[in-house]
Amino acid sequence: MNRYEQRQQWLQAEMIQRGWSGFLVTQNVDIYYYTGSMQTGYLFIPAEGEPLYLVRRSLERAEDEAHAAVEPLGSMKTLKERLAARYPGLLEAGAAAGGLRLATELDVLPVQQFQRLQAALPGAAWEDGSLLVREQRMIKSPDEVAAIRQAASVVDASLEAVIPQIREGMAEFELMALIEHQLRLRGHQGLMRMRAYNSELITGMVAAGASAAVPTYFDGPAGGTGLHPSSPQSSGRALLQRGEPILVDIGCCIDGYLIDQTRTLVIGGLDPELQRAYEVTEQVLRATEARLQPGTISEHLYLLALDQVQEAGLSAHFMGYGADQVKFLGHGIGLEIDELPVLAKGFKYPLAPGMVIAIEPKFTFPGRGVVGIEDTYLITETGYEKLTISREGVIVI
Repeated sequence: MNRYEQRQQWLQAEMIQRGWSGFLVTQNVDIYYYTGSMQTGYLFIPAEGEPLYLVRRSLERAEDEAHAAVEPLGSMKTLKERLAARYPGLLEAGAAAGGLRLATELDVLPVQQFQRLQAALPGAAWEDGSLLVREQRMIKSPDEVAAIRQAASVVDASLEAVIPQIREGMAEFELMALIEHQLRLRGHQGLMRMRAYNSELITGMVAAGASAAVPTYFDGPAGGTGLHPSSPQSSGRALLQRGEPILVDIGCCIDGYLIDQTRTLVIGGLDPELQRAYEVTEQVLRATEARLQPGTISEHLYLLALDQVQEAGLSAHFMGYGADQVKFLGHGIGLEIDELPVLAKGFKYPLAPGMVIAIEPKFTFPGRGVVGIEDTYLITETGYEKLTISREGVIVI
């Protein structure tokens, strides 16, 4: 049995426990997770029986790639009849149980598309299955971890290739272009997928000095001006100056899987206040690492970090500034940047082997810049493995 069939069977077992008749997977990333293909369409996973991948395009690609039966999507008007023909007794069993109960990912499914599904399957009761899928995806298999580990290696090699080229007076976007060039040469797919509504991310957040501390809509501690209000994040046209922190928060996507890493650079040296703040970020990271083991509750790591930065007198600058502070320390990562678990208040997930988490303590100083560090970790049976491998400390140019 391959990994896709194992994932399908795990979901089927969970559906049976909940009394769901089937799960209609609609989002590209989730379809890929369960089939190994990412063609336009719907994946129907019954509580019992073989999944069916209904594809609009490309049918040929799906037939070659997918670990599921593949058919043309056809007209939505015939969806009910086709499912009834494919799974005899499905609709009758649902009716006998008081109604057909189907799940889908309501966190990402557009309302208009959902209404089309409701019309195509009248009488079905729809459940939100998005959390179940996201919780399943929290635990990575060895092949998923291998892809993330490779992405970490690519990030490290790319950063080291670019560092000798950094110079005073270089534009932020030029530095970003150099990094992206090196990443792409080493296999970065160019995509950094996010699940949250209206969230977008380019390869990373690369900015320096005051512009790095400019807030934006992106849910992170550093914004960046971007090149235009239509893309208000990351690198802008500001020129790198001696003595200001250069935040290099970058990712890489290999075989669909992501790594997330931050390093702080400077031309010359940081002033003592920013240097001290950076040192606190490493102290927070070390204290968090000491508790990265199965059973630790994810929110406890965030609360511990809050205590540390308060003791250091830096609470006002932690993970942003003022109304733009973000309320987390880290996040799960895999096929998407914003996976579970989140290291934040209210997230009670105990750490478990197979989770991959990016931890990113940072301090934002308006008008001066952002300093911080971010590493990505695999939770193991006995503790953790750090997947990111780039050198730590403020990197002096």
